Amino acid sequence: MKAPLKTICFFLIGGSVAFAYWYGCGSADSKAGNNTTTATAIRRDFTSTVLATGAVQPQVGAEVRVGARVSGKVSRLYANIGDMVRKGDVIAELEKDDLQAILAQRSAELEMTRARLSSVEVLLPLEIEKAEAEAAQGKATLKLARKEAIRYKELLEQSLATRQECDRAEEQLAVAEANLRSAEKALELKRAQYHETLKQTRLDLDRSKATYDIASVQLSYTLITAPIDGVISSVSTQEGETVAAGLNAPTFVNIIDLNRLQVDAYVDEIDIGKIQIGQKAAFSVDTFPGREFHGEVIAMYPKAVIEENVVNYDVVIGINDAYTGLLRPDMTANVTIVLETQTDVLAVPIRAVRREKGRNIVHVLVEGQAQQRRVTVGWRDGEWIEIVDGLDENETVMLEIPRSVNDQF
Repeated sequence: MKAPLKTICFFLIGGSVAFAYWYGCGSADSKAGNNTTTATAIRRDFTSTVLATGAVQPQVGAEVRVGARVSGKVSRLYANIGDMVRKGDVIAELEKDDLQAILAQRSAELEMTRARLSSVEVLLPLEIEKAEAEAAQGKATLKLARKEAIRYKELLEQSLATRQECDRAEEQLAVAEANLRSAEKALELKRAQYHETLKQTRLDLDRSKATYDIASVQLSYTLITAPIDGVISSVSTQEGETVAAGLNAPTFVNIIDLNRLQVDAYVDEIDIGKIQIGQKAAFSVDTFPGREFHGEVIAMYPKAVIEENVVNYDVVIGINDAYTGLLRPDMTANVTIVLETQTDVLAVPIRAVRREKGRNIVHVLVEGQAQQRRVTVGWRDGEWIEIVDGLDENETVMLEIPRSVNDQF
């Protein structure tokens, strides 16, 4: 009898220990489960956002490819990758001997045209003065011949002169009239010639000036200067190379102004209708994952960017924070565009809301029992969702439905 009694005691003690262990573990699991499988409907501020991935890019006009507008051999190259340049700094020089010779030729032609204009302005007025004097002389001769003709006519009537003398006086009068008309025509011709020659010579002078200016500009093209402030990002031509300028100017260097950057965010076509100019935005780059930069939407490209049948739209974000020395072109940017902010919104975790038979439902914990309830949802903000109707503040909802509840419903 002693052996069975010992055996019974052993099983009783072992069972007690096992029950105590099970009870303690079960209670702990239940408490932990309550903490992780339920949530309280609370009020919080909601911010509706659109997430997008993009890249830091230079603004329009902040990246310039500097090239040559004339052909020639590169005699000097002053630029190197990473150099900071100011607008107007000389980047490279081309050989200029041939262009200097052309400029000297155009300069000589210009001086010759100026000399010819000076000659026209001085000599032709003198010829006009000579023609005017001849016309005046013709008038005086005509006046004298007319008087002589009248006098001989009177003498003929008094029989004091012969008919021959009278006819000679008439003939001299006719010659004087013809000479005056010729002198006046010559004067008119000289004046017209002066105005036409002066006009033509001045046009020749303008043309000579233009050709000289063109040659001067062509010569200035042998100096390649920086059109903007910035840093040289690439060098495409080396010293000693010969460049040929055609329809496309050969590129010497690329210059980027690192103080004029933006973010090109690629927004999915589903969300592009929500984006408007002026909306606030924030972004981070992989280089500085713990730092957030702020900006706003300043432009949207009308044409989509399609890659692998995915349609995105380029939304341009202007950067408001100081970023000099931090951001560089082509850095990957994780962008958040803020659409609208609402305050005092009743919300629960998204995990608490389920979609069943076309309805949004939650399971509310009432006196330890789960009750299914239909709700109307609104905005989403991260892991939270707005409850517009169907739930009161501080009610407890279940995030995970126990098997028994699933069987019940």
